Amino acid sequence: MEKAQVPQAKTQRERDYIGAVEAFYKDGDKIDHRTRALAYVMAMERLVQRYPEDIETSVFYALALDVTALPTDKTYANQLKAARMLEKVFAEQPDHPGVAHYLIHSYDYPPIAAQGLTAARRYASIAPSAPHALHMPSHIFTRRGLWAESIETNRRSAATSKNHFDSLHAMDYLAYAYLQGARDRDAKRVLEEINAIKKVDREHFVTAYALAAIPARYALERGRWVDAAALLPYPNERDFPWGNFPQGMAILVYGRALGAGRSGNAPVAREEIERLQRLRKAMVDAKIAYWAQQADIQIKVASAWAAYAAGNNQESLKLMREGADMEDTSDKHPVTPGHVLPARELLGEMLLELKQPALALKEFEALHKLEPNRFRGLYGAARAAELLGDTKKARTYYGKLLEVCEKADTERAELEQAKAFLAKK
Repeated sequence: MEKAQVPQAKTQRERDYIGAVEAFYKDGDKIDHRTRALAYVMAMERLVQRYPEDIETSVFYALALDVTALPTDKTYANQLKAARMLEKVFAEQPDHPGVAHYLIHSYDYPPIAAQGLTAARRYASIAPSAPHALHMPSHIFTRRGLWAESIETNRRSAATSKNHFDSLHAMDYLAYAYLQGARDRDAKRVLEEINAIKKVDREHFVTAYALAAIPARYALERGRWVDAAALLPYPNERDFPWGNFPQGMAILVYGRALGAGRSGNAPVAREEIERLQRLRKAMVDAKIAYWAQQADIQIKVASAWAAYAAGNNQESLKLMREGADMEDTSDKHPVTPGHVLPARELLGEMLLELKQPALALKEFEALHKLEPNRFRGLYGAARAAELLGDTKKARTYYGKLLEVCEKADTERAELEQAKAFLAKK
């Protein structure tokens, strides 16, 4: 910033841009990140007002609004304000890569994701040699449950990537999409590919998250609870600094806790919950507020299944409802296609196990509004409707499950059950 203040800034516009950036970096060792980020937003707003003809100013301002949006604001005021400015530029410059990228981020929320489909389908063709541009459309495709489109764009992204930062991020989204369509062999190939990595070329939270999430998803999405309870970090702690990324390690520990709880091993589940609590403390100490909140949710949900494994049905249901409600107040992080298992989906499954199909169906249908076309969500709704004797709904959900799994490469038991039910007259 000191170098930028020298006389090379010939115009007031240049000096104003420099001033906006200075608002963010000034006193960075004393002032917290959000306060400085909001100061930058205000500075960019003044720039937009001062230079209304400067399209790039409005683009940068929109990005700043997206970045500073509060996850608790379910009106999405910042994001929609940003989108209005970006859509105006996009109409005039449909090949502007930054605008397409930021529009996807603006709409990356379940209630408004459909509005991002045009930008998502455009972005990859704008920058077909950029791995991240190829990956970004899948943020919207995932929100809408469009698994085939997510698979295609992430396969291209991973193939184009030249580093683990980009490739692992795309592979997490790819594995997620494969598993929703019961393409388990394809998902296993993704897992085998990451297991072949001896050392990553960039030690970063994004790589840590994918390295933890992909094996956790492969076990949990398929209901392999014993396998989930045995999850271990790979690469091991000699070859990757897991201690630097407690929020990544927490995914594996949470997976183990869920696996132990759902396979009936309450003592082991409680041991993993204690590990989660230590990891949460590390996140708090490192001031990683969002992920500390996610750890709170994980601890609540894992504790619910530990209680269930111990036979405390009333306590388990209470904890599970609290965990689902907590998760509803937060949004997923852009680094991930979704939680390793949504809490409300787990609540529905617990209600099914407690022989309360009417309440279970309500939870699954609430989930569909946020995360459409999830395998376990569709199956859960179909099974609940079947148990209630609601043949019409059961046929609808079983039929949708088979449609989503049209290219399944594994005959999961749930698909066999769907076919058997639909074969009845």
